[in-house]
Amino acid sequence: MSDNRVEPSPAERDGALRITVLSDAPDGPPGIDRLREHAEIALAHNEASLRAALPGSRILVVTDFRTEALKAAWDAADRLEWIHATSAGVDQLMFDALIESDIPVTNAQGIFDRNIAEYVLTQILIFAKDSANNLAYQQQHRWVHRDTETIEAKHLLVVGAGSIGHRIGRLCRAAGMRVSGVARRAKDGDDVFDSIHAQDDLDALLPDADYVVVAAPLTDSTEGLFNAARFAAMAAHARFINIGRGAIVNTEDLVAALAANEIAGAALDVFETEPLPADHPLWDMDNVLISAHMAGDFIGWREALIEQFLANLARWRAGENLFNRVNKRHGYAPGGA
Repeated sequence: MSDNRVEPSPAERDGALRITVLSDAPDGPPGIDRLREHAEIALAHNEASLRAALPGSRILVVTDFRTEALKAAWDAADRLEWIHATSAGVDQLMFDALIESDIPVTNAQGIFDRNIAEYVLTQILIFAKDSANNLAYQQQHRWVHRDTETIEAKHLLVVGAGSIGHRIGRLCRAAGMRVSGVARRAKDGDDVFDSIHAQDDLDALLPDADYVVVAAPLTDSTEGLFNAARFAAMAAHARFINIGRGAIVNTEDLVAALAANEIAGAALDVFETEPLPADHPLWDMDNVLISAHMAGDFIGWREALIEQFLANLARWRAGENLFNRVNKRHGYAPGGA
């Protein structure tokens, strides 16, 4: 099998196709009936059921990313030709044997981009317009007038200049912000980013940013990227927003930076530990906005994921190149911007 092209297997050409779906629900994810119209579906929700389902399966669809089941049952995958992840991030799916194999992995790049961009712009405006205090004063029946900020010409630094990062940058630029990006390597600017800098230059960029957004995948190079030194490098008035992965941030260092007013606030949708423990100090910090890993989820997202997979399945059946092919070593699908 070519690394750049997935050809239909002999069984597929004969009309037989078995797809295993790894889900956190024994009955499978919503929309599973749509898949049954196109193939024989085997459901799995843990190592034992996955081990039983994998033999003979040509395709694996993964909707559960907090499980070690695939790594544990990998030796049972005797005919696997393609793995599809119904998320943009694939870090929790990867392990050495899969990375070294020639089995392609695709992801759900593009599905959640717009909603995440709207979330980021909303959080920026909540900070700028002091909306959290407006709600608090309303509940207290208090009339408290004060001036608020404008976001026009403010500098947004997007760490992770991929598909999601570009959509964030585009929306925030439309709102009048100055936007620059950070990627693994420096690139020419485009119609979204004034400039795209290498991750190695991050320390020099942080002091000039009014808002720092993490939209990067979790990789060896981004794990723990934001620590005490990086927060200390940020401007005291800056706000930090994480919609990437929780492990990109050292949470203890973030709490300390917020408590010491080294940065002005944080909006967090992802955390090192999820759900965020009820006794975690972040809950009680008045300069923190918390959401439950939902920045990308919109009404109808499950249906959109099924449609995206079926479109790729049609390409696979026709012997065409799959879209959203993940670079398994880098942890993301390139070319999505």
